Amino acid sequence: MPSLMTSTMPIELLGEINSYIAIGIKVVCAIFVGAVIGLDREKKLKSAGIKTQILICLGATLFTLISLLNYQYYINTNPSDPNRVAAQIVSGIGFLGAGAIFQQRGLVVGMTTAAAIWIVAALGIAIGSGYVFSALLFTLTTLIVLNMIEPLMRLIQPEKHFILEVIGSDDGLKRLSRKLDELETNIIDQQVFSNKETSKSNVHLDIRASNREFKRIIEYCNSSKSIEQFTFQVTK
Repeated sequence: MPSLMTSTMPIELLGEINSYIAIGIKVVCAIFVGAVIGLDREKKLKSAGIKTQILICLGATLFTLISLLNYQYYINTNPSDPNRVAAQIVSGIGFLGAGAIFQQRGLVVGMTTAAAIWIVAALGIAIGSGYVFSALLFTLTTLIVLNMIEPLMRLIQPEKHFILEVIGSDDGLKRLSRKLDELETNIIDQQVFSNKETSKSNVHLDIRASNREFKRIIEYCNSSKSIEQFTFQVTK
């Protein structure tokens, strides 16, 4: 059985290099890839941030490394298929992704976060298998998808008129107003009906926005504990 210190391991474009150096390159690349995608999710206040994405990518890389090393060093005594571990990563990461998806008030939230977890695990498998530069290329591709699709959708998707009715505490509606300012929402008309006895208000909003922009507003209404009820409809 060969020694790990004297053996080599293939790295994409670099060829066969010392195993320890190869493992170091893979670990550093996994941390970088996880951190880059995690930073993007963290900036958008998503649940799976930098630490989560780094650990997912490192874990997938380590599992793949172990499977390849076991295959290399035990091939003569106990041959096995190194792809079996990768297959288990694909199925196992689905449980972690499912935990990022939740349903609230009829709206499903967290699909993009779950997809990001899935792709980071796939990048970890690629890194662990030695395809470091391909993983970096797909990391760039993932960042483009996460950040460029929404601006592109604004260009090709026409804006619509939405009527939004919101009932909640005065403080909660003030926060909603600040959120609408942050999103630079085009509010055509706004009417507020306050009830001083209950400290609650009913706000009627006529909004002009794209489907994706309005979806972000609905996601905020779903997540806000200060908003008790809301309804919306699309007008022609």
